[in-house]
Amino acid sequence: MAYKYCTATNWGKSFFTHEERKQFHLAGHPGDVWVVGDNHYGDQWIDKVSGAIKSKSEAQAIVTAQIEAAQAVYDALSAEDKLIQSRPAIYNLP
Repeated sequence: MAYKYCTATNWGKSFFTHEERKQFHLAGHPGDVWVVGDNHYGDQWIDKVSGAIKSKSEAQAIVTAQIEAAQAVYDALSAEDKLIQSRPAIYNLP
């Protein structure tokens, strides 16, 4: 499946609808990065949310930077606090 990548701020209700979720792939990631199915409906949604198109490498850099920041916060926690949560892991976008 082909994807497009964008950044867009989720404003809550109606940011995406149930109907939209059935029409194209949509996955949110740290840094307000969205992976969107590359079809007509995905393009319409990106326009609706005023999404800023990113290349895959740009989107990955944003996600990785956000996760690294979360890792730094985790690393600064006490040993006790680390027991109740896990360290965020860096992953690759599809």
